[in-house]
Amino acid sequence: MKSSYIFAGLLAIIAVGWVLSGQFAEGNGVPKATKPPVDLAAVEKMPSVRVRAVIAERRVVSAILRGRTEAVRKVALKAETKGRIIELFVEEGEKVTKGTVIAKISPDDRHARLVEARALRELRDVEYKAAVKLSKKGFKAETKLVAAHASLEAAEAIVKLAEDELDKTTLRAPFAGAIDDRTVEIGDFVEPGDEIALLVDLNPILVVAQISERYHDKVMIGKRATARLVDGTMIEGKVRFVSSVADPATRTFRVELEVDNDEGRIPDGLTAELRIPLHEVPAYHLSPAVLTLADNGEIGVKAISETGDVAFHAATVIDSDPEGVWLAGLPSSLLLITVGQEFVSEGQKVKAVDDQTLETLMLGGAS
Repeated sequence: MKSSYIFAGLLAIIAVGWVLSGQFAEGNGVPKATKPPVDLAAVEKMPSVRVRAVIAERRVVSAILRGRTEAVRKVALKAETKGRIIELFVEEGEKVTKGTVIAKISPDDRHARLVEARALRELRDVEYKAAVKLSKKGFKAETKLVAAHASLEAAEAIVKLAEDELDKTTLRAPFAGAIDDRTVEIGDFVEPGDEIALLVDLNPILVVAQISERYHDKVMIGKRATARLVDGTMIEGKVRFVSSVADPATRTFRVELEVDNDEGRIPDGLTAELRIPLHEVPAYHLSPAVLTLADNGEIGVKAISETGDVAFHAATVIDSDPEGVWLAGLPSSLLLITVGQEFVSEGQKVKAVDDQTLETLMLGGAS
């Protein structure tokens, strides 16, 4: 019994000595501060969410407009003189070059009138030359010479009118294009102003749309832009016109995109989606599934702060594609909640699980 007391005393002496040696080793006796252990029980009680670290990238903000293709020029070719159509040289849909003969009107007596006018001009020319010679010799009064010259000029004018009248019987294309409509047939009688055919210039082709007054001052002439046609074809061109006058009904402005159409494959009147770049902003390309609504109806995303709290960030959708949406107005980097955002509220402590490794992330707020 006595030996056990002695053994216990020795152990107590050794323990006291070990504790005192540690205190003296610290130098001034001030205990070293240590981080308290993680409260694992508290962490287990927190709701779990999946997160992913994301970083914003530069994205061009574009004005997306609904529009249509439009021929750069449309001209109704009309008769300039009366007569019967005696020849037609084009069919509907046919492409023509500048100067191509479209139709001919019967000249009737126009050839005869031109011959008569030219004969009169020759007579007046001889009379004028004779008057000049006599005037130089003093046998012709100056007034007679002036009258002869006037008669010659009048004859010249009659010839020009006869030539023009005969030339009007041949209708030619004023520019290269396609015959979209032909409204006459051989034998039809036309009067001045009657339509013969509709000529359409499809190169270049225009994509026209109406842009909001909000973006009017951001669209510059010459800026490159793209358009997607109804069949999915993407075309590119440059802005050639922005109206300075708003439509009084819609308060929008006409904008035109000019696109090369050398082969004439793009017709007039196709539905198109016009995209005009405005400026660049930092943005995120995310799945629509991560979007959530704040209590006030704002759209945004939820993320984890450095302290482990849930934070709501309002965002603006600036674009979309089949893979997701582009969001702007967010911080430059986020620990984004990808799963479970609908089951946690702003300011709540959560357990963050990396959605790639499925490992729990130990954040500052989990201590």
